Amino acid sequence: MAIRRGRGVAAINYPTGMNLGGDPTQALVHSTPTGNFMVTLSSVDLGQGMKQIMAQICAETIGVPTDRVVVDTADTDTGPHCMGTFASRGTHRAGNAVIQAAREARQVMLEVAAEELEVNASDLETDGQGNILVKGAPQRSISIFDVALSAHFKRGRSISGRGMFLIPRSYPEKETGAMKPSTCYAHACTVAEVEVDDETGEVTVLTVKNVFEIGRALNPKMVEQQLVGGSWMGISHALYETTEPYYPNRDHGGTDFNQYLMPGPGDLAETEIIVLERPSADGPYGAKGPGEMCANPQIPAVANAVFDAVGVRIDTLPITPERILRALKAQAAN
Repeated sequence: MAIRRGRGVAAINYPTGMNLGGDPTQALVHSTPTGNFMVTLSSVDLGQGMKQIMAQICAETIGVPTDRVVVDTADTDTGPHCMGTFASRGTHRAGNAVIQAAREARQVMLEVAAEELEVNASDLETDGQGNILVKGAPQRSISIFDVALSAHFKRGRSISGRGMFLIPRSYPEKETGAMKPSTCYAHACTVAEVEVDDETGEVTVLTVKNVFEIGRALNPKMVEQQLVGGSWMGISHALYETTEPYYPNRDHGGTDFNQYLMPGPGDLAETEIIVLERPSADGPYGAKGPGEMCANPQIPAVANAVFDAVGVRIDTLPITPERILRALKAQAAN
């Protein structure tokens, strides 16, 4: 009996959103009288930081500091339409809609500023700090605060914009069935190193090294946090979490997270994250959707590492000590 070490590799690609029905999302952007901007969405922030990203996208497009933008993920009864926060689509679909809405709002803002400065709107640019400047003559400028006041109380203009991102629907080819289910794909590769006790069947994940290609990382720290958390979740799916054997009869199942098996801090592997940026042609500032993908490749990588360690293939999750021992016993009997 011994502790055996193994290494497993897995690579995946993952679609961003669903192209089959066009996958639409709408956004509204408007300025307050004091020059702050409100983004209205029905896309829900699930904790992945979508509000922050939408604020960054809006601010970049209009040309204001991010702290001048507030994002309201409204009730779906009153907000603009969104297909939902799923399928790793939030940043890509909502982000594109926000860009469209922000561009329209920016154009109105520049038109009002042009009237105040007595120039053409095409001669103006923003400095990213809350001011609008005449190109080539930065001494001639006006604050966005003053432009908003003028629009609301003097010019009778609404600094606002509407955006909708819709992908042309993909239909299967009659002859081959070929189609295009998504417009861009993210990619990932994981290498997992494990130790397996061939007497108890216990698996210890030593290290997990992840490489993710996610388009452009609009907020690198938030991306890293999401990918690290997803990696740990993948390990949890591989070795711990399940509703069986209780489902669908839950009479003897756990009722809360105190009774639901998942890894604690001492069970988490040393984790390395490498982000490759390959901007998507149709993504907002090149972004794709890392969402669900961040918890996927660890599962087959761990399964392959267990196989490398003890020579048995476990194809039912989670990979429990009991399943490993039964497989070892069956292997020895052959």
